[in-house]
Amino acid sequence: MSFAYKLKTADFRALAPVVFYGVVGAILLVLLPFANFPPHIGLTGTLSLVTAYGILKKRFWAFWLVLALLAVATTISLYTLSVIAFTSWTVAISMIVYAILTWLVTLHIILKRKPREA
Repeated sequence: MSFAYKLKTADFRALAPVVFYGVVGAILLVLLPFANFPPHIGLTGTLSLVTAYGILKKRFWAFWLVLALLAVATTISLYTLSVIAFTSWTVAISMIVYAILTWLVTLHIILKRKPREA
């Protein structure tokens, strides 16, 4: 089957994590020059894009990247919330939404994961 055929036949639930990690990775890489090039934002954006590819191609290592990005995204969003202390409402709301969506997408991937056969 071709890649285009897989995209046409896939349902929204299958593509939602791919779209989430792809969009987050692109946003983080676009914001990189505006934030004065901090390495953690670039690394998180790159790992998000690699995770989107891994989920789309159903690679075995994608699950472990999802778990790593869960820890990184939670840490970044909670740290940013504690530093800005709701002085910038747009940043605060976006960090809350980012953390919640990361947890929901990770939960979705964990629940749909099939156990490996021994």
